Amino acid sequence: MKEKVILAYSGGLDTTAIIPWLKENFDYEVICCCINCGQGNELDGLDERAKLSGASKLYIEDIIDEFCDDYIMPCVKAGAVYEHQYLLGTSMARPVIAKKLVEIARKENASAICHGATGKGNDQIRFELGIKALAPDLKIIAPWRMTEIWTMQSREDEIEYCHQHGIHLPFSADSSYSRDRNLWHISHEGLELEDPSSEPNYDHMLMLGVTPEKAPDEGEYVSMTFEKGIPKTLNGKSMKVSEIITELNKLGGKHGIGIADIVENRVVGMKSRGVYETPGGTILMAAQEQLEELILDRETMETKKKLGSQFAQIVYEGKWFTPLREAIQAFVDVTQEYVTGEVKFKLYKGNIIKAGTTSPYSLYDESLASFTTGDLYDHHDAEGFITLFGLPLKVRAMKMKEAKKTEKSDKSK
Repeated sequence: MKEKVILAYSGGLDTTAIIPWLKENFDYEVICCCINCGQGNELDGLDERAKLSGASKLYIEDIIDEFCDDYIMPCVKAGAVYEHQYLLGTSMARPVIAKKLVEIARKENASAICHGATGKGNDQIRFELGIKALAPDLKIIAPWRMTEIWTMQSREDEIEYCHQHGIHLPFSADSSYSRDRNLWHISHEGLELEDPSSEPNYDHMLMLGVTPEKAPDEGEYVSMTFEKGIPKTLNGKSMKVSEIITELNKLGGKHGIGIADIVENRVVGMKSRGVYETPGGTILMAAQEQLEELILDRETMETKKKLGSQFAQIVYEGKWFTPLREAIQAFVDVTQEYVTGEVKFKLYKGNIIKAGTTSPYSLYDESLASFTTGDLYDHHDAEGFITLFGLPLKVRAMKMKEAKKTEKSDKSK
């Protein structure tokens, strides 16, 4: 019997061309695996396409809820944002995809896993670190790095290769954006975005919503409740996380929320530019932060912010299955123990405007925060506090004055 390879299959031209290429160069039985993270209609017709291309079988694994609960929410609770802007839409999905590829490989007794990520991108790292962490014995095949036998350099080359192998599918050689889509976001790369001096052609590009200029002239109020950092209701209706994100995507897209034009630093060392649409995710993370600022004390919030940035880098670099990610996530989970309450906000032309926050665990005390003197705060206490708090500054100023006086005296001798 032939050895089996599990191909991470999207149904696009690249992974379709890889099917006959694997059979021709390795004599593998090719089993395709498409992981449904919320790509929508991109999954239509995949079974027929995979088998016409020479695959013996296609798995379509629906992991939307697992993706939301076990990968998205840890990042949301951590406030994980890479380089201040990127909400990790692609990065969060790769480890769960790698996990499912390994599960299918074990089920099929396959000896290898193949992916279609290029040799310039981050995804090759994310897929392969995940596979290595979960199944170090499996061989990994990355065609785009195997230039001695992967000779195709363009979409035209791939279409011609498919035709030569009797695969005639409705792929076009026309240029378009390179996109990655899941329930959390859509990323766009290529075309005019490859020139940082060019403005994005949003009318041609956007798929989840509109620009703020084209959003409604009337704002829309939204309310959400959270329990221990997990969103539970949206506008009074109980929903699971995946349903909340789906609805927030619609609301955010309608009001021009969550469009980011980013030049980021890839793991492999180069800068790349992309436009990310993350309408629902942008709202969810803002709502989470809106509630946290009422509940977390200053030192916990400061530490969480630092670790959240580190968490984002860990996820971006594909190091999900590591002790460090688990340790930081454990810290974050402790911070979320009392992140329970309700947030209200208004969506208006790309903006998320706070409209009130309540929590049974709020640390806000009106009698302390108001200008009225209350029992818990005596204005006179501030004088002693400032004296001690500013003591290092005062001592330094005194010592510097003495040093300059001595220096001046020495020079006059």
